[in-house]
Amino acid sequence: MLARTRNSPPNLVSTAAAGAVAMAAAMAAAMGFGRFSYTPILPGMISGVPLSAADAGFIASANFVGYLVGAVLAAYGWAAGRERLVALLSLLATAILLAAMAATDSVAVFAIIRFLAGVASAFAMVFTSSIVLSHGAAAGNDHVQAAHFGGPGAGIALSSVMVLLIGLGLHDGPGGWRADWIGGALYCAASLVVVFLLLPSAPAQSAQAGKEPALVWNRPMVLLTLSYGLFGFGYVITATFLVTIARLSATGPFVEFLCWFIAGLTSAVALFAWKPLVRPLGLGGVYVAALLVEAAGVLATVALPPSVAPLIGGALFGATFLAITAYGLQIGRKLSPDSPRRILAMMTAAFGVGQIVGPVVAGWIAQRAGSFTVPTVIAAIALVACAALVMPVIKKIS
Repeated sequence: MLARTRNSPPNLVSTAAAGAVAMAAAMAAAMGFGRFSYTPILPGMISGVPLSAADAGFIASANFVGYLVGAVLAAYGWAAGRERLVALLSLLATAILLAAMAATDSVAVFAIIRFLAGVASAFAMVFTSSIVLSHGAAAGNDHVQAAHFGGPGAGIALSSVMVLLIGLGLHDGPGGWRADWIGGALYCAASLVVVFLLLPSAPAQSAQAGKEPALVWNRPMVLLTLSYGLFGFGYVITATFLVTIARLSATGPFVEFLCWFIAGLTSAVALFAWKPLVRPLGLGGVYVAALLVEAAGVLATVALPPSVAPLIGGALFGATFLAITAYGLQIGRKLSPDSPRRILAMMTAAFGVGQIVGPVVAGWIAQRAGSFTVPTVIAAIALVACAALVMPVIKKIS
């Protein structure tokens, strides 16, 4: 039972609690399945459709383009007063689009579907969060923030379990990847019911009003935004191809399942693990440390023996990528306290460009090199460069 805060009325606390459950379900569906289930399903598509590495990267990039477009569109005021409706319709669209992936074997159609799924995922995330986080802030409820970042990790873990079970049931046949997409659609449909029942009707009233002032770009903000954009490139190669790397190493279906399952579990608890380090290291120190740990994890996926490489790489990747996302945005808000939405939009745009470019570059290089070793090493170097970019101003962002 969530504790009631001293000054919060009972209905506000209960609304925030119900909203936290709704948001966890929505984030698991929209992000864990809508965005990231492509990773464990991809190896089956590569062999079953079939797809080339370049095709796989192109399809992944289309989803990230859609997510960026959705995030930008969601920033405008057209949905004011209709946030709940848009969030529910977006989850419904996510379920339909996941099922649609099973109905074709055209790369172009895959890309269109994944683009639309990216838009739907962004809408579901933005509008569900805008409702629930406002109630959590009004109730002083920290559990709501945890649900926000724990939901995608839970969805990632559940998607890996789904792919494993379907693969075992169908003996990993050439059409198993179609069943994977349908399974994801069914999960999202079930989540939609939970969200429909528990999601509050509207955001809590906020005292914030007026137009934010323009951003004043200084050296720390420029370096942080560049770092955050490059992070989008560095993280997404492993986020897209980790299970495929395990498949190419012939590690077996259980290792393929376990590497993404571990990534989901560690990402679900990552913020809890990093939080005690914020006080001694500062926000900047935690951001840099997490980037370096992630770089080590990314490199581990191709540098260690194949039997353990994807497991260790998945664990370190999951333990860091959501933490870097969260702390990077916190630093941006700290550097621009008068224009928090503007800096959030700029950093999200930079991140979006990075994660759009990453899969295309990785797929193109892997197709020509015959493996994902070179693009993975490039990703690790990019993550080290992310840390190096903010080191000169780390005291100002801590």
